[in-house]
Amino acid sequence: MTVLTSRCFFKIAGLAVLLASVSACANNPSGRNLEQMFAADPRLQDNPAIAFGTSNNNSNQTALNTNVQLPADFPAEIPRYPNAQLQQVTASETRWTTPDPINFVQSFYQNQFQANDWELLPSEQEGIIEAQRDGLRVTVTIPAPNQSNSVEPNTSGNTEFTLQYTRDTTATTSTSSNNADLANVPQPGDPDFIGPVPLQQANGNAQAANNTAQPTAEQSFNDINQVPQELRQYLQDLSALGVLPLQATSTKSDSANQFEPNKTVTRREYARWLVAANNRFYADNPAKQIRAASSSTQPAFQDVPASDPDFAVIQGLAEAGLIPSPLSGSATTVLFRPDAPLTREQMILWKVPIDTRSSLPNASVDAVQQTWGFQDAAKIEPRALQAVLADFQNSDRSNIRRVFGYTTLFQPKKTVTRAEAAAALWYIGTASEGVSAQDALRLQQSSPSQATSSDPSFRTEQE
Repeated sequence: MTVLTSRCFFKIAGLAVLLASVSACANNPSGRNLEQMFAADPRLQDNPAIAFGTSNNNSNQTALNTNVQLPADFPAEIPRYPNAQLQQVTASETRWTTPDPINFVQSFYQNQFQANDWELLPSEQEGIIEAQRDGLRVTVTIPAPNQSNSVEPNTSGNTEFTLQYTRDTTATTSTSSNNADLANVPQPGDPDFIGPVPLQQANGNAQAANNTAQPTAEQSFNDINQVPQELRQYLQDLSALGVLPLQATSTKSDSANQFEPNKTVTRREYARWLVAANNRFYADNPAKQIRAASSSTQPAFQDVPASDPDFAVIQGLAEAGLIPSPLSGSATTVLFRPDAPLTREQMILWKVPIDTRSSLPNASVDAVQQTWGFQDAAKIEPRALQAVLADFQNSDRSNIRRVFGYTTLFQPKKTVTRAEAAAALWYIGTASEGVSAQDALRLQQSSPSQATSSDPSFRTEQE
């Protein structure tokens, strides 16, 4: 210890002598050279951004611009990516950058548009998502790093994308004017109406009936022939309603509008479709809609952070108590496993509480064996047993009968295909009260004068 202290003392003393020599010899050429050797790097004074260990080659990297503000008339209904920084604002266009990968941004906007009743428009160009709602049209351009376009390339490794938006005021004005004119003219069904039915209205009613019976060409999947015949109509109705994604995850052009019905559905996909179907079916009834969670909410699952593209949906289901999570008392369910395959018992466990809108009944293996006759009832997870028993009470409206038909084996751990998941979502409700995808289609395609909250049949289908 004494030796180390002595060495430190002599080093400090030597440094003091050296500094004194520099000060004393400041006017000598030798002293000036020595002083410059210990002086601060002038580059650090002129450019504080230069950091130790950083090469000057990075000095040309694009810096995030934090001084740009959104214009006052920026439409509030346009979804804003939570982890993006605004870089530039021009007429009806904004440019953003985010450290997240491209697929995160694409999934976010596709999910937000679908969950909030936007109409997704077909696009032949890769990296472009177009949607419209209430006369507002939005184009999201997310170019690949090696793709040449009007967006300047980003050398810092961030993802850049643009939001373009336009409003069509002529359609709203024309519709309002037509409705005002029709309000003063007796319509079919009125006591004063003497006919005939206007040709334009007759053609419109016929077209609406055709649309209800079968989805339009642009809303259909080109691999619909791969769907089992007994499930085909369910998928057609849901795709026409906009619940199911109209674009495949594959980047190949020949895979556009493929649904891949026999592929296993993931847990995140089913959660996304489940919320989209419920909110579309009850578009006129906010009290029955599932609310998306805020990005500032504490995540319920460790593997679904706020930056996950499906966080708002998965967290919303957990906060509503519709899926097992620590929030609902399942202390051991700390992982959601979003990309894991969905099993039969999980599909029923998530779906039935939305059907019944009530707590699940007590259940046992014997009760499920006596009602369903399942030989493998003992293999069903205890909480899923409750949902399976409750589903039996829905008779022919039960999810199990609609998806799997008659069976004495439930096979609870077997994975679910995308077509089977769609069939489960086609109807929401009980045997006596509920809404089907066809009901929602009729409501969507009817005018306010044809289906209103005062119509008894409307209440029966929707409430």
